This record gives sequence, structure tokens and C-alpha cells, in this order.
Amino acid sequence: MPNGLVAVDMTQPVTPLTATYVSADAHGDENVLQLRQEELPPPGPGQVRLVVKAIGVNPVDLKIRQGMRGRGPVPFRLGAEVAGVVEAVGPDVSTVAVGDEVIAFRVDGGYASALLVPADDVVPKPASLPWSEAAGLLLAGATAIHTLEATGVGEGDVVLLHGAAGAVGQAVIQLAVDRGARVIGTASPRNHDLLRELGAYPIAYGEGLRERVAAAAEEVGEPTAAIDAAGTDEALALSLALVERERIATIMVRPAAIESGIKALGGGPGADPGTEIRAAARAPLAQLAREGRLKVRVVKELPLAEVREAHRFVAENHAAGKVVLLP
Repeated sequence: MPNGLVAVDMTQPVTPLTATYVSADAHGDENVLQLRQEELPPPGPGQVRLVVKAIGVNPVDLKIRQGMRGRGPVPFRLGAEVAGVVEAVGPDVSTVAVGDEVIAFRVDGGYASALLVPADDVVPKPASLPWSEAAGLLLAGATAIHTLEATGVGEGDVVLLHGAAGAVGQAVIQLAVDRGARVIGTASPRNHDLLRELGAYPIAYGEGLRERVAAAAEEVGEPTAAIDAAGTDEALALSLALVERERIATIMVRPAAIESGIKALGGGPGADPGTEIRAAARAPLAQLAREGRLKVRVVKELPLAEVREAHRFVAENHAAGKVVLLP
């Protein structure tokens, strides 16, 4: 059995497991987040029970917490991606085994020390990938693949990427370069060295952006596609001025983007969730990480008990990489 773990004899009853999880008791600021405990039952048909080793924190978690993605019933849970060890499997599950190290996405309530997830939502964790990097791989990576597929980026393209230093932007750069494209990426000057390391041509956003894009184009070529991970008026206007609408995509869904006729991707009214594309991306992303062709930059790790601080950090620090919770 992998990792020296002992397999559970599934002919014997699987006992409940006590898990700590984060509950949002209302929509609001980070103070609505509370730690709770529950007894997890044995996994049912098609499920596995994971002992969680690391949890990816994403900007969308903050939007859900604030009610920006709609206000459903409360309390509710957050967290769409985790990495962990399979502790028990349902009676009809044959794709994974007890002791397997896996990454799970898209999950519900991933801010937890253990949880039940569909077996179809897990992929093997590359042995060389640390837990924190594994937990931050799939949401940003699947989003990046969705943007590249939607804009048809391939060999010879030049991508104008707004918001290039974030986790999604970093994945877009690496995946676009892997496809044979070149990337002009906007970011704060403090992150330009990082963008260069990933393979992009970095420029600063703000006044004079069009002139800087023109100067960059003399080096790498005129933009043929644009991806907006910034959500600013500047990003939208310049993309529309330089690139055909059908080759522009944004993950920052807002009315102006919808009305412009570009491709709005992700959650929110009028957006394409790309459910099938993102689900199909899981195994290829894990393979790219296994081969060292896609790297995850973790900028902060915090205990699960400090989930409020994790949300404050994401909101205030514009982290150039992933924030991860450790149960």
C-alpha cells in the first residue's frame, strides 16, 4: 500500500471520523467564519473519505462568503480544492484505494480536516509535489485551461494577460508557453522578475499601458488573444482595442464585460462555468505538475484555525501566488 499506510479491511464496518470544519454563519466579513466539529459517516456509494493535508484558499471563497455569488441558506461552507490521504472508500469504489495520496477538486466544504468527496473528483497527487502546492494546483490551473481553450490559444499566439501575477495568471503563463504561445503580462513592477521566470514579457499596468504593450509587441509580436484576470476598465478597454472579441476572455465577470460581447468565464450571471472543461483538466494538470512543466507558488501557509487571517491576507495583500490552510 502506498506511503506505508495500512489498508482498511473494507469487510469490517468503517467507523465515524471526527472532523473540524469551517462554517460561515452568515454572509459578511471574515468574522462570520467559525470552527465547528462533526462526525463524518463512512463513505457511501461513489464516495471516498479524505484526511485533509492542505486546503487551497481562493478569491472566489471571499466572494461567496460576502454574498457576491448569491445569498443562499446559512450556515454554509467554503473551499473547493484540497489535497489529502484516502482514509476509507465507498463499497463500489475501485479507482482509488485506502492510503492513496490524492488531490480533490471540485469539492464542497473543503475547509476541513476530513471530508467526504466523490471518487470521480480525485486524481493522484504527484509524489514529488508538496501538499501545499498540490492543494493549490487545480482551481487556478483549471481556470487557466478554460481561458486558453475559450480563446483558442496555441502555437504562435501572443496573449495579452491582465493580472498576470495572481495564481490564475501564473498558471495561464506557464500553460500558454507550454502550448507554444508568448505572453505579455501586466503586473506590479515588484512581480516582474517572477513573470520573467515563468516565461512572460512583463509590463506595468496603469497610465501609458497601451504604449507599453506596443513596445512589448516589438519584441514578442502583436497580441492575438487577451485574457483578463484583473477585472479593470483599463484591461477591458485595451483588450477590445487590440484583439477581436471572440478571442478575449475574462474571469472577472461583471456587467461591462458581458455587455461588451467578450467571453465571460466562471461564476455569475451570463458566464460560462466551463464545467466539463474544468473537470477534464484535472488529470492533465496533475501530469504537467508531475513533469515539472507547471509549478504552484505558495506564498503563505496558515493553520485552519487562522482561516480569518487567511481571508484577510487574500483580500489585502494581492498575493502573487497561493494561500494554503493546514488542518
